[in-house]
Amino acid sequence: MTQTYFIGLDIGTTSTKAIVFTPSGAIRGTGNIDYQLLVPQPSWAEQEPETIFAAVIQVLKQALEHAGIAKSEIGGIGFSTAMHSLIAVDPSGNPLTNSIIWADNRSVAQADRLKADSVGHQIYLATGTPIHPMSPLPKIMWLRENLPDTFRRAAKFISIKEYVIYRLFGEYIVDYSIASATGLFNLRKLNWDEDALRVAGISKQHLSEPVPTTHILRGMKIRYAEEIGIDPDTPFVVGASDGVLANLGIGAIDHGQVAITIGTSGAVRTVVPEPITDPKGRTFCYVLTENHWVIGGPSNNGGIMLRWFRDEFSWPEVEKAKQLGVDPYEVMIQAAEHVRAGADGLLFLPFLSGERAPYWNAQARGSFFGIGLHHKREHFIRAVLEGILFSVYSIGIALRDLAGGAKEIRASGGFARSREWRQIMSDMFGYEVLIPESHESSSFGAALLAMHALGAMDHLQDVKKMIHISHRHEPDLERSSVYLEHLELFYIYERVYYNLLEEYKLIAEFQKRLNN
Repeated sequence: MTQTYFIGLDIGTTSTKAIVFTPSGAIRGTGNIDYQLLVPQPSWAEQEPETIFAAVIQVLKQALEHAGIAKSEIGGIGFSTAMHSLIAVDPSGNPLTNSIIWADNRSVAQADRLKADSVGHQIYLATGTPIHPMSPLPKIMWLRENLPDTFRRAAKFISIKEYVIYRLFGEYIVDYSIASATGLFNLRKLNWDEDALRVAGISKQHLSEPVPTTHILRGMKIRYAEEIGIDPDTPFVVGASDGVLANLGIGAIDHGQVAITIGTSGAVRTVVPEPITDPKGRTFCYVLTENHWVIGGPSNNGGIMLRWFRDEFSWPEVEKAKQLGVDPYEVMIQAAEHVRAGADGLLFLPFLSGERAPYWNAQARGSFFGIGLHHKREHFIRAVLEGILFSVYSIGIALRDLAGGAKEIRASGGFARSREWRQIMSDMFGYEVLIPESHESSSFGAALLAMHALGAMDHLQDVKKMIHISHRHEPDLERSSVYLEHLELFYIYERVYYNLLEEYKLIAEFQKRLNN
């Protein structure tokens, strides 16, 4: 009997990958292509659409060649992408702009203006997307005000996923999940929101047709199918965003199960049976399926903070790693292991890229607080590890307010490769932390959703049979008390943030003047 394989295709911020999975979840083949982030001006962040499209073709080809399977053995391909990208295209589908991604902050003024207006909060409550420069809504406002000729010439405003699908299939469609991250999509009507469209200055005709995340495409353009090495009628499931698929990919889809992902950035998410938005505006609400809604919050400042510290301050650890033939992060984290919980009173507020949840403050800036003569470089490394997790923990508090306390934490992302960092998470949250065997949660989630859409898996809950837990960490209550008891570190962390709100604004304005 012929074996059937499913492929998870994931377009991320720094790379695109494709993974071929067996029906039991084992990896058969992989493809991966890295690319550069474009920063044409301070606070801008873009990607070149054609570079991404070429990467999609190549990683699918790589993964299939690596897997060594026949065309007839491909059961389907599921699609995952990062959220909040925006491309203006002309009537022929040609890009008028690069893909403006989630990390782009050029629309701060538009977001601030919308937040100051009561209609902004009403749009958030209807769409589930916090008012922030990451969102396509203020990005479109920025284009209208700053590039009016481009805005007028645009036939469509689309995401990178929509661009790739249009190139492959000649259709403008968008899944409910990506649509629900635009700030333009009404969660309860499952269609474009009239108030948001009015604020953006566009009509429904400027946007793609919304479809369920289980929508199936067939009939890929022959030249691309031949280049990849697949049959043009191979089923292609439109899929969802990388965040909600990460929950599915690690089996965190029941009430009380919290998924924490820390890669370049970070996120905390839990699944609820109906849309929930936060009266305080702290969290997002995005679609997984019509019966599964993911609430949570993203942090700008995940593993990229540790990379920054490595590149700028950890040359001794980098040199030692070269001598030992190991990863520099391994040497850095080993040094941090010898420092007590709380880094002997050194706090790191990791807002080097501003911050999204739960503060939604693009003007926040990073700082070390509490520095004393007794602090050494290993204290700073530990403080960075803890500061990233404090940021994540603050999102967890908002989720607890909306959906109740966690029963289980499942963690994934690059940070999960570090035993010490995983243990710090368990200590800080005060819960057992489970680490699934595979770190490729979004790709796996895309393949799993494709299996479900194509009838190879009856219920999404069946994914639990396919998730294998590789590590479990129980909290050390003594270390937990350092982080969480009254007047301990997290309390101080939050006080420092709120006491610096005006200073964040002033220093952000100062930095902007220097860069103009």
